[in-house]
Amino acid sequence: MTINTERLNAYRVMWTLVMYDLPTETKKERRTAAMFRKDLMKDGFTMFQFSMYLRHSPSAENADVHKKRVKASLPEYGKVGILQITDKQFGMMEIYYGQKLAQRPDTPQQLELF
Repeated sequence: MTINTERLNAYRVMWTLVMYDLPTETKKERRTAAMFRKDLMKDGFTMFQFSMYLRHSPSAENADVHKKRVKASLPEYGKVGILQITDKQFGMMEIYYGQKLAQRPDTPQQLELF
């Protein structure tokens, strides 16, 4: 079996980060915020921090598909930021719990069938 290293290149693999701050003062606003969060999780995003979700994509084209899905589910009010970075950039992130350095989330394994 031949592995195409272009597909696994750390500059080609992308991470999409969604950061948001949505109003939650009324019951309707809380429901809207919960639906937005559930839409993110249905699309494969996982919580990195409260109100910050991330998703691994094997390519920039695939990351754009997920960015379009996030844009399609944007709530009427609130602030949402979408950031796409390469796996190489993501790997340079330092994460701390208190003053202790922690490991970053593992890159999911991609399985492709031909």
